[in-house]
Amino acid sequence: MPSTRTIRVLVVDDEPLARQRVEDLLAHEKGAELVGTAADGAAAVEAIRALRPDLVFLDIQMPGMTGLDVVRAIGAEEMPPVVFVTAYDQYALQGFELAALDYLVKPFDDERFEHAFARARRMIELRDFGRLREQLVALLQIHEGTANASSTLGAGGGPGGGPGGGPGVQPYLERIAVETKGKVRVVPVETVDYIIASGPYAELHVGDRRYVIRESMQTLEERLDPTHFMRVHRSVIVRVALIDTFHRGAGGDYEVQLKSGVRLRVSRTRREELERRLGITR
Repeated sequence: MPSTRTIRVLVVDDEPLARQRVEDLLAHEKGAELVGTAADGAAAVEAIRALRPDLVFLDIQMPGMTGLDVVRAIGAEEMPPVVFVTAYDQYALQGFELAALDYLVKPFDDERFEHAFARARRMIELRDFGRLREQLVALLQIHEGTANASSTLGAGGGPGGGPGGGPGVQPYLERIAVETKGKVRVVPVETVDYIIASGPYAELHVGDRRYVIRESMQTLEERLDPTHFMRVHRSVIVRVALIDTFHRGAGGDYEVQLKSGVRLRVSRTRREELERRLGITR
């Protein structure tokens, strides 16, 4: 017999379009009531405590206070059931396996959302959250242990597990999830040749293939291992090992040519750093 219980939902994401995406999908779900939204971790903590939602769609990667920081602030015993939302699959899988009702990897399609909400509804109606809360405690403990060890071992298996190599810093990306033809494909970072900005999107170039993701160049620059990648222009990030030739133009313009023959712009402000990376001396 179909359930008539209303599931009260809170949506937490620092990206307005991402919040709107979940709101629009929830509007088509029978028995779903959007009780609030939050654009950052602090607002999420306040909303969870004030609104006491049945379900939270919680973005993991938020500046300042992350989704896991929100869980920590509320406490595993008091945290409502969670569907983690992430742009990076390693975090999503960790959350799903250890604590979440489900997870969504951005960008996700309508069918994937419907599946996640249906699964959440079933679990909420069963009200068997003891195991989930125990696993949520384990998730926080593992995350804290990873953060404390990040200065010596990162996601890439080398020293300095994230930007700056300090404790609590997110590890460098190993994979990037992209949507292609209605499916989510996981692209290993080690296969990416270069990245070009395209408005609010970024184009990942992998050999002769191109994948589009909604991510800023600033975020990608911070999350990619600088021993392998360099931002040579405000709209270009390149794998340094693939640079074959450095071109100095007569008009003060600079370019790099990759081993594939592709030529990419280099900004004047980044030229000297690039020359140092390439071992070029004047």
